[in-house]
Amino acid sequence: MSSIFKDFFNSRPDDKKPSEIKYQNEKPENKEPIKIKAQVYGVVQGVGFRYTTKHLADQLKVSGIVRNENDGSVYIEALGSDQQINQFIEELAKGPSPSANVDRVVIEYDDSIPDYEGFGERY
Repeated sequence: MSSIFKDFFNSRPDDKKPSEIKYQNEKPENKEPIKIKAQVYGVVQGVGFRYTTKHLADQLKVSGIVRNENDGSVYIEALGSDQQINQFIEELAKGPSPSANVDRVVIEYDDSIPDYEGFGERY
């Protein structure tokens, strides 16, 4: 049963188009790790979005947290190299879960985010 579950959540179509990405501020220059807050809007709760976001973060070696918000969005704090974070943001905009339908992703660079070790789901 667990392999069917994993197969489902790993079966996102490759041709899924990314949604709008809105940046609230400028990326800090010559500073790593890059730390972001991301708010993801659309059909992103009840569709395995947190699970697949954690899986994506683990694959990219991005640290941080993901949690559902009361307004129906998903909130993420993440840190990693510039390349890791750029790829992470692009994949979030596509919706890592095959059942998700992301409308937009709002990104804010924020150095005050803790230095997480690993990536976890919060409730």
